[in-house]
Amino acid sequence: MIRINLLPFRVARKKENIRRQVSVYFLSIMMIGLLLAWYTLDIDKKIAKTRVRTKQVNTQIALYKEKADRVTQIKKNLKILEDKLKIVSSLEKQRKEQLLLLEELSEKIVPERMWIEKLKADSTHVTLNGIAFDNPTIADFMRNLETSSLFSNIDLKRSKVQKFKEGVMLKSFELRCTKKSIEAGNSDTGKKGK
Repeated sequence: MIRINLLPFRVARKKENIRRQVSVYFLSIMMIGLLLAWYTLDIDKKIAKTRVRTKQVNTQIALYKEKADRVTQIKKNLKILEDKLKIVSSLEKQRKEQLLLLEELSEKIVPERMWIEKLKADSTHVTLNGIAFDNPTIADFMRNLETSSLFSNIDLKRSKVQKFKEGVMLKSFELRCTKKSIEAGNSDTGKKGK
């Protein structure tokens, strides 16, 4: 019988298997390395794009923030201007109101028998301090005020005799009136002037 030694063949086959497994192992590692490198490069590209976009967005934010700050400043200035215009309008209204009150009082005063020393007006009431020769003059003045379109509820708060220079005795008085709406009174006063 012929004997064949298959041992070297098995050893060669074993070496071939080991070489193949090592080759597959290294090829797998190379493939995984290539995949990881490709994935890393892809992520780096995305990060770079995101940074560029972030920079653009930040630039736009800065631009719009500057515009928004200007708009806010303009709104503040506009608010201040509107407040000033309201104050001017209020002062103009008060000036006209005071002028109408003084015109009306000058028409209702009893000439050469009395005079007004002090006038105090708020939004609803007018307080008059004055001097008259006698009580009938004060009564005439009160009746004149009652016919006025600007005054109502005329109330005599105080009336007393006062001694003035050279022993002259005059009546000092204080009246309190409710002020009517100037707009309503203004139309009547305007008609009188025409």
